[in-house]
Amino acid sequence: MRIEGRFVAVTTMVLGAALLAGGCTSIRNHRGYLVDQALVDSVQPGIDNRQSVERSLGRPTFISQFGNKDWYYVSQDTKTLAFGRPRTSDQTVLRVAFDSRGNVSAVDRFGKEQVARIDPEGDKTPTLGRDRSFIEDLFGNVGAVGGGPGGAAPAGPGPNGS
Repeated sequence: MRIEGRFVAVTTMVLGAALLAGGCTSIRNHRGYLVDQALVDSVQPGIDNRQSVERSLGRPTFISQFGNKDWYYVSQDTKTLAFGRPRTSDQTVLRVAFDSRGNVSAVDRFGKEQVARIDPEGDKTPTLGRDRSFIEDLFGNVGAVGGGPGGAAPAGPGPNGS
């Protein structure tokens, strides 16, 4: 009887420790594009165009808004510890650049080392300009509407030329 009691106690402790340790494991998650290296290697500058890239890699995660309309494929792996925020463990950004005729001019790959880390200063972000109080913000423009002496509008043509 005494051996059975010890066995139950030891088994309960082992199961309890396993449950507690299971709660501390990290959760892994993938976000974005699933990179297939064979498909990425099949995109060749000077040979492929927008249509062939879309057929082999699919629609991009986003397209640049300025300059050349480069295509970006973003892939991110994250880890989340118990009761914590997700942390990026790996990131890949694939950029497919096109020339003016829509042909592939370059295929670039960037990793996590290209990510810029910023640290905000407390609860305020510094800006350029004067540091004004609430009262100055509230009453700072009183009397400044006309801009001339006595609040009269300045002489000369208005914004429409008349």
